[in-house]
Amino acid sequence: MPEETSHIPPAAAAFPPVSRREVLQATAGAVALAALPGGAADSAAAAEAGAAAGHSLRITVNGHAHELAIDPRQSILDVLRERLNLTGTKKGCNQGACGACTILLNGQRVNACLTLAAMHDGAEITTIEGVAQGEALHPLQAAFIEHDGFQCGYCTGGQIMSGLGCIAEGHAGSPAEIKAWMSGNICRCGAYPGIVAAIAQANKAVRS
Repeated sequence: MPEETSHIPPAAAAFPPVSRREVLQATAGAVALAALPGGAADSAAAAEAGAAAGHSLRITVNGHAHELAIDPRQSILDVLRERLNLTGTKKGCNQGACGACTILLNGQRVNACLTLAAMHDGAEITTIEGVAQGEALHPLQAAFIEHDGFQCGYCTGGQIMSGLGCIAEGHAGSPAEIKAWMSGNICRCGAYPGIVAAIAQANKAVRS
């Protein structure tokens, strides 16, 4: 079966990659425009023009290749949710404080809300939708169910992704170590004992 691909419009494909410096300069310019008389309207017009220009992005998400024309100001979180309809990655605080948007980016756990998509052309991304193998749950997913590691479930996708990273990094050797390395993921419901127990159990299953 061919890989899933979203085609880039020919006009967007002609644009060169955008560097971090260029992204920051564009953002600073928009802020400066907003401070001028009539700046709000001018800034909005400039933002729309930048979005229309587009930036070519090639990423592999959960094993599927995608080619997209994106606004260079978009975070990976917005690309996942708004362009690829992968809404399991939640938008919580949108400030990198809660961990609900945690994904694996080239094998490393990151807050997707703080990560500019334009800076990661060619990246491989795993979201919560890509953890299970068909109907077979990953041992960590099964352990979350067994240990009641969630209540409302809003943070659960990020907790599981961060837990996978924690295990892969070798930081799941004890409850204290798990708590320390999972401290960036907040559970408003307070299901922390179940989360810690689930990660400890999955760590043993993965290591064995």
